[in-house]
Amino acid sequence: MAHADNSYYIPHGSHWPIVGSIGVCTLMVGFANFLNNVSWGSPTMLVGLGIVLFMVFGWFGTVIRENQKGMYNMQVDMSFRWGMFWFIFSEVMFFAAFFGALFYARQYSLPWLSGEGSGLTTNAFLWNGYEGSWPNNANGPGNIGGDYQFMPAWGLPAINTALLLSSGATLTWAHHALKANHRGQLILGLFLTVLLGAIFMYCQGIEYVHAYKELGLTLGSGIYGTTFFMLTGFHGFHVTLGAIMLAVVLFRCITGHFTPERHFAFEAVAWYWHFVDVVWLGLFIFVYMI
Repeated sequence: MAHADNSYYIPHGSHWPIVGSIGVCTLMVGFANFLNNVSWGSPTMLVGLGIVLFMVFGWFGTVIRENQKGMYNMQVDMSFRWGMFWFIFSEVMFFAAFFGALFYARQYSLPWLSGEGSGLTTNAFLWNGYEGSWPNNANGPGNIGGDYQFMPAWGLPAINTALLLSSGATLTWAHHALKANHRGQLILGLFLTVLLGAIFMYCQGIEYVHAYKELGLTLGSGIYGTTFFMLTGFHGFHVTLGAIMLAVVLFRCITGHFTPERHFAFEAVAWYWHFVDVVWLGLFIFVYMI
C-alpha cells in the first residue's frame, strides 16, 4: 500500500466490490418481484437495500481511514475525480432513459393510438374512438389502473423545488466557507443542506400518500403513473443517498478532516447534490408542469 508521495498508488485487495454486487443484485431482484406482487419481493428488496447500505458505509469508512493515514497522493486524488465524473455521467444516462420513455409515450405513442400518422389503422380497428391526452386519459385505451387524478405542480412539488434549490445555495455557501477556512459557516451551511434534504424527503412521502389515497394515482395507473413514480421515486432514492453522504461529510467537517486545499470528498458529494438538483428541475418541468 503506497503512501502519499510521488510513487504510483496500487490499491490493495478489497471485499467491498463483491458485497456491493450481491447487494445491488438482491435489491433489483426483490424490487422487480415487488412490482409484480410476489410475496417475497418486498423482504428481498429490503435485504438488498440493507446490504447496499452496509457496503456504502463500510467501503467509504475504509477510504476515509486510509486518507486520514496519509496513504493517498495527488495521483489518487485525480483518480477519484475521474471516477466521480464517470459515475455522475452514468447517472445522467440512467435518468435520460426514463425521460426518453416519458417523451416517447407523450410525443409518439399517444398520438399513434389516437389515430395520427401511422396509428390510423390501430385507432380504427383496435381502439376506435380513443382520444389520447396527457395526463388525464394517459392510462391508455383500456383504462389500465382505473381512473385517477394527476399530481398538480403548484403544491408540494413547488415546495420541494424551493427546498432543493435552497439546499444547493446552502451547500455552495458551505463550500466557499471551507475554502476560506470559516469553520462555523461551513458547519452551519452543511447542516442546513442536510436538513433541507430531509424535509424534501418528508414532503415527498406526504405527496406519495396523497397520490395513492386521494388521487388514485399508483404505479399501476398506466404510463402516467409508471413514469411519474419511476422518475420521482428514483430521484427520491438519490436524494436519500445524497443526504446520507452529506451527513457523513458534515461529521467529518466537525472532526476537522478537511483543509481548504484538500477536500475532494466534500467536492464529490457537492457535485452529486447539484446533479440531483438539476434532475429535479427537469422533473418539475416535464413531469409536473407540462
